[in-house]
Amino acid sequence: MVVVGETEGKTMAVKSRFKRVCVFCGSSSGKRGCYQDAAIELGKELVARKVDLVYGGGSIGLMGLVSQSVHEGGGHVLGSVQITGVTIGEVRAVADMHQRKREMGLLSDAFIALPGGYGTLEELLEVITWSQLGIHNKPVGLLNVDGYYNFLLAFIDKAVEDGFIKPYQREIFVSAPNAKDLVQKLEQNSDLTNVIKIIICCMEQEYVPVQDAVVSSLKWEMEQVGFNASLPAEIARF
Repeated sequence: MVVVGETEGKTMAVKSRFKRVCVFCGSSSGKRGCYQDAAIELGKELVARKVDLVYGGGSIGLMGLVSQSVHEGGGHVLGSVQITGVTIGEVRAVADMHQRKREMGLLSDAFIALPGGYGTLEELLEVITWSQLGIHNKPVGLLNVDGYYNFLLAFIDKAVEDGFIKPYQREIFVSAPNAKDLVQKLEQNSDLTNVIKIIICCMEQEYVPVQDAVVSSLKWEMEQVGFNASLPAEIARF
């Protein structure tokens, strides 16, 4: 958690509980300036809290803006890229998209989604699903710039209402309209949330997934969620 105090008239910030935050966002800038402003502001917020940026490694669109904002502010930028191109900060080359997302997940302490398209939405929902399955217990945040993600929030509320998502699973992620409020919410999203989930699950007599805070090492492999290599062959029989 970040605490701001005064020492001889100077403002002093205590380091965030996060070392690195992964940001998902579009490779386009969007048609409205508020999206670009939000990306720059998020970068500044991370720098102010001494948090490193992990992202997809692009230099264009919102990805480029948030990485430039962190880099120019003196923060560390770590990009996970699948292809060679212009990047900012430290770069880690990966073989494919699956490895790229795995690397980003392993390196990060929390996740934030800025506005974006299909790819951003897929990455966001994947880390939410990973949390639901117990693959990780890292906080997930939605930067709902000018109501961009209102449709998604409405969909999730509808899924809860109709019984496809459990009410406590709605609390897997937090959302806020600006970077400062969102990061504060993520900071406050402590392990107490996971305790509440476990209590509710036990009351409902449901399976409680093992969170990565409990196990000795984190495994982001498909077998952790019960992947069966013979499944495609079984499906092909139908």
